[in-house]
Amino acid sequence: MPFFHWLRANSEHALLADAQRRMATKYGANPPARPHGLKDRWWRQVFAPAYRILPWGLRRTTMQAIPGSHRRGWPKPDYLPPGDY
Repeated sequence: MPFFHWLRANSEHALLADAQRRMATKYGANPPARPHGLKDRWWRQVFAPAYRILPWGLRRTTMQAIPGSHRRGWPKPDYLPPGDY
């Protein structure tokens, strides 16, 4: 698995679990399972809270610097369809 794919998958998982935990706390629902192992604890107890406190501009700059699906734009058409001048 390429490094940036691994980084994105782990960060998305940790941020999703953190958001679910915060919503469960806020609305009195059952939270997701606690972190298992050192790796999971680091992602959910260090990375997710640190990411949440970063200003949006820094988050955006970081996301733009790392290759991934968020950088894909709409493909440029080779031609203009009839009637779309």
